[in-house]
Amino acid sequence: MPVPDELSAPYWEAAARHVLAIARCSVCGAFAVPPDQTCPHCRTTDPAFVFEPVSGRGAVRSWTVVRQSSLPGFAADVPFMLVDVELVEQSGLRIIGRLLDGPDAALHVGHRVTVAFEDAAPGIAVPAFVLGGDT
Repeated sequence: MPVPDELSAPYWEAAARHVLAIARCSVCGAFAVPPDQTCPHCRTTDPAFVFEPVSGRGAVRSWTVVRQSSLPGFAADVPFMLVDVELVEQSGLRIIGRLLDGPDAALHVGHRVTVAFEDAAPGIAVPAFVLGGDT
């Protein structure tokens, strides 16, 4: 289960509502995943990140199929596919999530996906992806 900290809490609070919200630097306006003490774009040490909803649409850059779980809580979930997705909101804005279409989905670089959410526990949802979406 995710363990939010001060910087990531707004992300997880939005995800619980099935909203993908990404940190945006208040200085340069660029999105950053994950947010840190400095903005990776303008290098300000006071980015005052604000979490903004994004479309959740993107394109697959890479993927892998997980066939063995090193954590006992995930043993029943293998195999599953993780996708590295570049969101349409900003070049280079990438997040990784599970592809809910299954580990045998036929993918190619550039395949269009849309965010979906997996409810992991009451009040906890994890962003994932499904095939499709007009990007």
